[in-house]
Amino acid sequence: MLHVLRDYAFVGDGERGALIGPHGDFAWMCFPSWESPPVFSGLLGGPGAYVVCPVAERRVWGGYYEDGGLVWRSRWVVPDGVVECHEALCRPADAGRAVVLRRIRGVQGTVAVRVRFGLGGDHRLRREDGAWRGDADGLYFRWTGAPENAAGWPLAFEIDVREGETHDLVLELSNRPLDGRPEPPDRLWQRTQDDWKARIPDCSDTFAPRDARLAYGVMIGLTSAHGGMAAAATTSLPEHLAGTRNYDYRYAWIRDQCIAGQAVAAHGGHFGLLDAATGFVADRLIEDGAHLTPAYTVSGGRVPDESPAGLPGYPGSRAVYGNHVTSQFQLDAFGEALLLFAAAARHDRVDARIADAAMRAVRAIEERWHEDDYGIWETEPAQWTHSRLVCVAGLRCAAASLAAQKDKAEWEALADHIQAETATSALDGQGYWRRAPDDKRVDAALLLPALRGAYPPDADHAVATYRKIRDELEQEGFVYRYRLADEPLGEAEGSFTLCGFMMSLADLQQGDRERAQGRFERARSACGETGLFAEEYDVRQRQVRGNLPQAFVHALFLEAATRLAAP
Repeated sequence: MLHVLRDYAFVGDGERGALIGPHGDFAWMCFPSWESPPVFSGLLGGPGAYVVCPVAERRVWGGYYEDGGLVWRSRWVVPDGVVECHEALCRPADAGRAVVLRRIRGVQGTVAVRVRFGLGGDHRLRREDGAWRGDADGLYFRWTGAPENAAGWPLAFEIDVREGETHDLVLELSNRPLDGRPEPPDRLWQRTQDDWKARIPDCSDTFAPRDARLAYGVMIGLTSAHGGMAAAATTSLPEHLAGTRNYDYRYAWIRDQCIAGQAVAAHGGHFGLLDAATGFVADRLIEDGAHLTPAYTVSGGRVPDESPAGLPGYPGSRAVYGNHVTSQFQLDAFGEALLLFAAAARHDRVDARIADAAMRAVRAIEERWHEDDYGIWETEPAQWTHSRLVCVAGLRCAAASLAAQKDKAEWEALADHIQAETATSALDGQGYWRRAPDDKRVDAALLLPALRGAYPPDADHAVATYRKIRDELEQEGFVYRYRLADEPLGEAEGSFTLCGFMMSLADLQQGDRERAQGRFERARSACGETGLFAEEYDVRQRQVRGNLPQAFVHALFLEAATRLAAP
């Protein structure tokens, strides 16, 4: 029951998340954490199933998120009526225990609904105290709401749901035995909805309030109690069909975390995500200093090297676990960290630990800025212009809002030196910033330095870079990262949704509000049916590509929606 990626919804509790398909199938969910093995893996051709859908094969699917939180409503219209299934992972979350809430609700007529549940492998299965229980290899589950006559493995049953009736299913997954009586479904639902209500601001001060609230929900749903935010909930979903760019994004990238924190600081509506980002990034800098790796597990551990997942994979891709990113050096992460800390300082949310981490980031830049690095797109080592100029932006912002008086001049001088040295090698004769000294192409990432304050937006090189990106990397209003060799845009990869929101912010910074709003709406249209953004968008086929939901895209969406609404 595979579908195009745009049809999947996402629910998450911060410690893990699940993708739900239009047939009511939990297509992907890992436990106990994001990077753990999946318990439901049908998306990649693996075992495990949890399906709630009408029996009738003639059905029309739809759905939507309840406003303000990751509570998804699957909805089907069948010849005999209409039925919904409300879906959520219970919050607040427990790192060792997940609670999956599913509430079937009759909307019109009487609809026969089929339910199937089973995990991969053999489980010791028993009926006890009105619930189905099972355990195997350290995984325990308790499933309430399923009748005693549910049969087989996977367990399966059918029920008739009448108009106005509800039927609750509560699945608990745990890495320890489940003792005591289960909580009533009403209490679990109330607790979850109260938690979302407390964490998501109104966002009526943005250009797109409802989608801005969803962006908050996605980022919160991807952020663990350790502060680490998973870059996406999935692994190995193809960026280009039958291509080789299939990666595991279930880890916390320093850059992504910084982009999310800055977006939340720009909006100023909920500082929990900002505090989580600053705390997580500061801890990594204090531990690793100049040897900061680009990504960690959401609890701060090492990302395992890439290896085959042992699953068939989503059609058009190979399934992998782990990521080679740990072996890379990415200079821009230090600049992004300084930008994040400076944003936190502007809201008076900096303590001695963050100040210490900022000093370590400055020293790392001072020590390593001249080295080749893998850059924002993680392609190959080079003297990437973006990496150096983002460090310039970070140093300038940190000097203005974070540095002790004795350090301000030193940090500004280092920024001046790096910018001047970069200009001698990477400023093209036509006036724009090259991707690298030996690479004349322009790169959409080079919009960021001006946006982040490396230099004035009306500087000649800033304007020339903006215009060249606009002229060369846009197709039908969508923006690509850079041109691959001499291939036409869209041949090797999709447009980058993140870059569309970057360009909207750049349009606004250049004084063209009308163009900025139009570009924002165009980039916004690259979401799926459920309102979620993946990493890329295939302009020709009108399909989302890559892992989803992509955290940093939702973050930059929020920032663009915030700044477009400002006077």
